[in-house]
Amino acid sequence: MSNISRQLVLLALGVTAIGAQEAPNAGNWKTWVISSGADHRVPPPPDAAATRGEMEWLRSMTTNPDERTVEQIRYWDAGPPSYRWMEMIARRQSNGESVGTYFARAYAYASMAVYDATVAAQNAKQVYRRPRPEENGLRRRVQVPRGFSYPSEHAATAAAAAVVMAYLVPAEAAYFHSLAEEAGRSRLYAGVEYPSDYAAGMDLGRRVAEQVIAKARLDGSDAVWTGSVPTGPCRWTGANPGNVNGANWKPLLMTTPSEFRPAPPPPCDSPAVQAELAEVRNYPRALTTANLNTNAKALYWQTPEGVFPWAYLTMNRWILEDRLEMDAPRAARAYALLGAAGYDAFIASQDGKFAYWYIRPAQMDPSITPLFPAPNFPSYPSNHSTFSTARAEVMAYLFPERAGLIRAIGKEAGDSRIWAGIHFEMDNQAGVKLGTDVARKFIDWARNDGSQQ
Repeated sequence: MSNISRQLVLLALGVTAIGAQEAPNAGNWKTWVISSGADHRVPPPPDAAATRGEMEWLRSMTTNPDERTVEQIRYWDAGPPSYRWMEMIARRQSNGESVGTYFARAYAYASMAVYDATVAAQNAKQVYRRPRPEENGLRRRVQVPRGFSYPSEHAATAAAAAVVMAYLVPAEAAYFHSLAEEAGRSRLYAGVEYPSDYAAGMDLGRRVAEQVIAKARLDGSDAVWTGSVPTGPCRWTGANPGNVNGANWKPLLMTTPSEFRPAPPPPCDSPAVQAELAEVRNYPRALTTANLNTNAKALYWQTPEGVFPWAYLTMNRWILEDRLEMDAPRAARAYALLGAAGYDAFIASQDGKFAYWYIRPAQMDPSITPLFPAPNFPSYPSNHSTFSTARAEVMAYLFPERAGLIRAIGKEAGDSRIWAGIHFEMDNQAGVKLGTDVARKFIDWARNDGSQQ
C-alpha cells in the first residue's frame, strides 16, 4: 500500500497520523446509544499502595503460565479487542449457530455496544491517566499497548459483547460470559493491565450493554404480525412470510422505515417486466462446465456466510492486512458503522418488500427452475442487493483504496440472485439504489462523529 493510499484509509477510519494509536480524543467521539463517553464513568483507580499489591499479583501470575493460558493470550491478542467478538458472531452464523432471532440485530447491537464501551473506556483513561504496569522483571507476553491502563478496553469490549449476545441467545449466556472473562483476564496474564483495570472494564462494559439492550427491547422486533398476505395480480403467493415484521422496526438513523422506499415496480404484465422475466428464464443454469462459475457463486451467496457474515470476515482481514489492529477505537468504529448500516438496510428492504408484495419470477413462470428455492418473502427489492450495497459503500468509505474491490463484491452478491433465477433485474437495481441511500446516511454521520479531529 502506498503512503498516500494508506493516508486515505486512515483518514476514513478517523486516524489523523500514520502510526498513531488510540487517539487521545476517542473518548469524545459521538456514541450510538449512551449519550457520551462520560456516561457510566468508573470510579478512580486504586491508590499507590493497592497498586503495589496488584503488581505483586501480576508478577506471580505472569511467571510460569500454563499452555492453555498462553494460548488464550495469543488468541485474544490477535487483533483489536473487537476483532474476536465480531468474528465469533460471523462464524456462528456461517456455521448455522444462533445469533438471535434476526441476524441484523446481532451485528448492530453487539458492535454498537462494543463501540460505545470503547469510547467510554477511552474517556475514563484520559481522565485518570493511569500508566500501564512497567516494573522490571514483569514478563510481558504481548506488545505493551500505547495509552493508559485504566479501565481495560479489552474487558469493556468483552463484557459489552457478551452481555448483548447473552440477551440475544439466552440459552448460551453462560458461554458468552465465560468468554468475556477469558478475554479480559488474558491481558492480566499478558502482564499489560492490572486486576483493577480488568474489574473496572468489565463493570463498564456490562453497564453500557444494558443500555444497548434497553434500546433493543424497544425496536419492535418482538411484535407479532397480525396481517394477511394480499392477493391479486402480480402479488407474491405464500404463507408465513419471513421478516414481515422488519418493515415496522425502529431504525437507527433513518427517520422512518420508508424514508428511502423504492418507487413502485411496474405491472408484471408490462413489456419491461416480461422482458426481464425472459432474461431470468433464459439465463444458463444447467449444471455444465460452462456454467460452473456463476452457479458456484450463486450458491455461495445463498450460504449462511454469503447472506450476511461475509462483510465482517472481509473487514477482519483488511484490518489486519492494513496493520490497524492496534487501534481499538477506530476498529470498533468501523465494525459499528458496518453493523448499524446493515441494520437499517434490513429494515428498509423489508419495508419495500411488504409495501409492494411483488411476485417472484418462478411464481410468474413455473417453467423457471431456480438453483435453489427462493426465500419465503416477496421479490422487490432484493435483500441481497440492498444489504450488500449498503455495507459495501460503508466499507468503501472506510477503506477507500479497496473501494473498487468491495463494490465489485457487493455487485456480485446482487447479480447472483439473477443467476440463481430468484429475482428480476429490477429487484436488483432497486436494492442497489436503496442500499446506496441508506449507506450515505451512515457515512454522513461518520464524517461528523469527531474521529477526524
